[in-house]
Amino acid sequence: MNQATLHDVARLLLRIALGLLVLLHGVAKLRGGMGGIERMVEGAGLPGVLAYGVLVGEVLAPLMVIVGFHARLGGALVAVNMLFAIALAHLGQLDRLNATGGWALELQGMFLATAVAIALLGPGRYGINQN
Repeated sequence: MNQATLHDVARLLLRIALGLLVLLHGVAKLRGGMGGIERMVEGAGLPGVLAYGVLVGEVLAPLMVIVGFHARLGGALVAVNMLFAIALAHLGQLDRLNATGGWALELQGMFLATAVAIALLGPGRYGINQN
């Protein structure tokens, strides 16, 4: 395989990994309801309707990333979603380690970094469009 093909395959793997893993969080929210997230958003002094933005960040954006349709925008939306998740649900864990010595927010940090990478790199050749 030539270098360009390897880069495009790597982008595809990155897109699939991030997209599927974040999408599972979104599907869980669709199945479990949005009440808890609405209460969390309202508890932070924001309008409860903003809670439904999680469906953009955890359902629509991951689908965009997976298929490579405006993947840069999808990656940016996932990144913004993760910043909100960290600020609203995980801020108290920002400086903590888990029981095995890893960062308490390693999953959220990996989702955020991967989403930013996709926003910067784009989808590569194996996407619906090059955006």
